[in-house]
Amino acid sequence: MAGVYISYPFCAQKCTYCNFASGVQPRELQERYLQALQAELGSHEWKRMPDTVYLGGGTPSQLAPDALRSLVAQIPGRSWLEATIEAAPGTVTPDVVCAWIHAGINRVSLGVQSFVPCELARTGRKHTAEVVAREVELLRSRGISNVNLDLIAGLPGQTMESWTESLSWVARLDPPHVSVYMLEVDEDSRLGQEVLLNGKRYGAPDVPGDALIVDMYEKAVEELRHMGILRYEISNFARPGFESSHNLKYWRLEPYAGFGADAHSFDGSLRHQNVEQASDYVARWERGASPTLSSTPANGAEEKFFVGLRLTEGVRPDASEWKKYEKPIGDFIAGGMLARDGDILRLTERGVLFSNEVFEEFITIE
Repeated sequence: MAGVYISYPFCAQKCTYCNFASGVQPRELQERYLQALQAELGSHEWKRMPDTVYLGGGTPSQLAPDALRSLVAQIPGRSWLEATIEAAPGTVTPDVVCAWIHAGINRVSLGVQSFVPCELARTGRKHTAEVVAREVELLRSRGISNVNLDLIAGLPGQTMESWTESLSWVARLDPPHVSVYMLEVDEDSRLGQEVLLNGKRYGAPDVPGDALIVDMYEKAVEELRHMGILRYEISNFARPGFESSHNLKYWRLEPYAGFGADAHSFDGSLRHQNVEQASDYVARWERGASPTLSSTPANGAEEKFFVGLRLTEGVRPDASEWKKYEKPIGDFIAGGMLARDGDILRLTERGVLFSNEVFEEFITIE
């Protein structure tokens, strides 16, 4: 079985921390984008039957009901095991939920990021904790109980006290799935640029230090565990049985097809990436060109470790891989960052915090 990812890179506002190829775009471009997206979906040869669908962005919850239905109608395999839509709090209404259910959506991921008003205001988000609570209850009342809440550790002005307040809201709302991301500082977001340039906009001087961000992450791991929400991937936590079936395909190197701007696909041997910007994606469609920017062979050996070690379940190296990576595996076990349990290799608690350092070793060995 395969997964399907649909990219809708349009938002009502661009959040300061966002480093995705998404943002505020003219309505006219959105309309042309939907036409191009319909065409890409319609021309796809379905060699594998999908059992998961994921609409991401951007803010796909902005999609009009007719547009959403038209898109997902082209995907075979309904009713899918899991069909997720990302949503911005404040956009979930009874009519919207009804349209989602009619389209086959059975899971919603809410981009909460924080439950603290001053933190939300500095990032450009407009919702409140009470809005999130009402929308979670609305989803449950309409039969969508599989809800994910996104949180970010490291927002400007965030303290351990305010982080604890956000975690207390999670406990109150009792979702089956939570994602916890540590703030990424890079030049692809406005906040990241300000931090790198020692600027003052977007609250850049008030971004917590790395040590505090790590403490926040570890606090979340502990608190979520007490709630019965267990880490199954570095940034993802779920009650048993509520792990994201779609995202697990990425980490287990299973096939998926991506549609839209900056969407990625993997067929088991080749990785494909569409052009990044929505305007370029539309322009290619309008001149009859493929949206694909690149196609490269997958490196199964490297990816098995680079991607698979993100999972709490770890990886199961074969005999040749134990031999090839004998030195880094031995060094990381001695350093307390990897642990071996029979023929399974996984990150330790310490290894999770230094995961990029571990991953790098497995993609640099010839």
